[in-house]
Amino acid sequence: MNERLPDYLKKEILKIKSRKDIFETSKIIKEKELNTVCSSSRCPNLHLCFSNKTATFLLLGNKCTRKCPFCNIEHMDIETRYTEPASHALSSATAAVDTLEPQKVAYAVKTLELKHAVITMVTRDDLYDGGADILIKTIKEIRKTSDCKVVEVLTSDFNGNIKSALDVAESGVDIFGHNMETVERLYADIRPSSSYKRSLNLLKTVKQEKPDIVTKSGIMVGLGEDDGEVFQTIDDMIDNGVEFITIGQYLRPSLENIPVQRYIPLNKFIEYKNYANKKGVKQVFAAPLVRSSFGAEKFFKHSY
Repeated sequence: MNERLPDYLKKEILKIKSRKDIFETSKIIKEKELNTVCSSSRCPNLHLCFSNKTATFLLLGNKCTRKCPFCNIEHMDIETRYTEPASHALSSATAAVDTLEPQKVAYAVKTLELKHAVITMVTRDDLYDGGADILIKTIKEIRKTSDCKVVEVLTSDFNGNIKSALDVAESGVDIFGHNMETVERLYADIRPSSSYKRSLNLLKTVKQEKPDIVTKSGIMVGLGEDDGEVFQTIDDMIDNGVEFITIGQYLRPSLENIPVQRYIPLNKFIEYKNYANKKGVKQVFAAPLVRSSFGAEKFFKHSY
C-alpha cells in the first residue's frame, strides 16, 4: 500500500488548483442551488472544469442510497429498495426529489452556453424508477431551452431496472454512460451493493436497443487490481457494446475512504489505451487524472 502521492501527480494537481477564473460557474451553481459531482466527490479537476465554464451536474440530491467505500458522496439510509420496473410517472410521495431540478439545470446549461452538457446522478434505490423520470425531464428541458449540441448522461444501474435505463436512452441523449468502476474481483469490496454482470447487461441492452447512441464506461485503477484484470474488464466492456472508455487513477477523497493500493505508472496508462484502441474502441482517455466526465466535450468535438 502506498499513500504517498507521486511527484508528477502533485505537480499536476497544484497546476489545476492554481486556476482562479472559476467564479462565474460557481456563481450559477450556487444561485440555482445545484449539485455537481465535481464538488460532491471532491474531484481533483474541479478548478480546471469550472474555469472552462463546465461542470457535471448531479441530479436527485447530494446523498446516495449506496455506500461505496471509494466515493465521497454522502450516504442516505433507506427502508425501501424498489425492484419492480416503473410503470408510471414519479410519485409525489418522494419528497426528497426536487421537481424543479430540470429547469434549474437547463438554466445553468443555457447561461454557461454549454455545447456539451454532462448530467449524472446519485443512486436512488428508494425510487421505483431509480430517478429516471427526473433525468428524462432534465434532458428534455435542456433540449427545449438551450442551444446545447450534445447531451451526455452518466447513470446509476437503476437497481437492474432496464426499462428505466431505456427510457433515459430514448429521451434525446447522445451519449449514454454507466461506469463499471473496477474489475470484477473487487466488486464485493469496492461496489458491494452493485453487480458487475448487471452493469455490463445494462450497457449491452442500451446499445442493442438504441444503436445510434454512443455508449461509454470507465474504471479506476490503483484499487488492487492487476494488469490482466484491467485488460479483461476492457474486453468485457467492448463485448457489451461500450464505444468510449475512460481509465483514471483512484485518489482517496478522504481518510474515511479506502486507501490507494498503488499509483499506476504513466506508461501503464499508455499501455491500457493502446490495448483498447487495438481492440477497436473509438475513443479512450487513459491518464492519472482522467475521470468519467472530465474533458467529455473532446469526445464529440466534431459535432459542434
